[in-house]
Amino acid sequence: MARCLQLAKLGQGSVAPNPMVGAVLVHNDRIIGEGYHRQYGGAHAEVECLSAVKEEDQHLVSEATLYVSLEPCAHFGKTPPCADLLIQKGIQHVVIGCRDPFYQVDGKGIEKLKAAGINVTVGILEEACKELNKHFFTYYSAHRPYITLKWAQSGDGKIAAFNRRTYISDAATNRIVHSWRSQHQSILVGTNTALFDDPALTTRLWPGGSPLRLVIDKQLRLPVSLQLFNGEHKTIVFNTLQDKEHYNLTHYRLDPSKKLVPQIVKALGGMNVQSLLVEGGAQVLQCFIDEGLWNEARIITAPQLFIGKGIEAPVLKNGKPFHTEQIAADRIYYFKNAALY
Repeated sequence: MARCLQLAKLGQGSVAPNPMVGAVLVHNDRIIGEGYHRQYGGAHAEVECLSAVKEEDQHLVSEATLYVSLEPCAHFGKTPPCADLLIQKGIQHVVIGCRDPFYQVDGKGIEKLKAAGINVTVGILEEACKELNKHFFTYYSAHRPYITLKWAQSGDGKIAAFNRRTYISDAATNRIVHSWRSQHQSILVGTNTALFDDPALTTRLWPGGSPLRLVIDKQLRLPVSLQLFNGEHKTIVFNTLQDKEHYNLTHYRLDPSKKLVPQIVKALGGMNVQSLLVEGGAQVLQCFIDEGLWNEARIITAPQLFIGKGIEAPVLKNGKPFHTEQIAADRIYYFKNAALY
């Protein structure tokens, strides 16, 4: 199962909104096939695994044990049901990391395998399997995206100087941030961050697809010359004035009489967006914190940098630290929302 998880991670950034899944076929303690879900819409891990079995080992398939990190699907989606394939191949034992929370699966794959007389074991490295697909599990259990908050702050607790772009983290850390972008389906900034930083919000410093770009611009005052509006990637502008769609740009109207952040989170859930990276600014981040709408926070600190007068960093509430790492001169602190875990 540990090998299944290693394989599954190879699909990171390429399979969403599907989960990352790895599969390994074992006969008498020898791996005769392995595979993972490589691309959204492509073959599932079980198909890849069985296709990888060499011709000289084909006769062993029905005697082998299949290990898979997530319950095999039992429905027709973009591909046929994997449970049917395992039955067809005559596999006698299937070991599953964890159950699939997706309503069209959610135990149905396990039931189908058992009904066919297959010996099924469930719950091997279960927590690790769930953690791997925390975006997927959060979406189907909480009916909203998994929300990661990210900001960089100086040694004196400032997120930026007033009214100008402020570089806090170094080049090595910036590459890490772009890897985070590739792991999320969407990324959000507020009006001031868009205006003063003019971010592209892409993964140009890391391989993998760029996320859906989101910006809050209540009064539609941002200039069209910003990189967010270059048409290269889909962008949604959350505003309080209009609904409009043109090419890669969508204006999504929010109700000005209600809190904006819960509306945004609900809207993304309706769009099947399973993960959101909130990059700023301070006011937007604080709104997510105050609403309790976050799962994880990643705070980059440059201890050697002092800004003096500037914008105060957000105040994290209910933050439970779980990891720290040093990247060049920067230190990254990782927190989980203690109210949820």
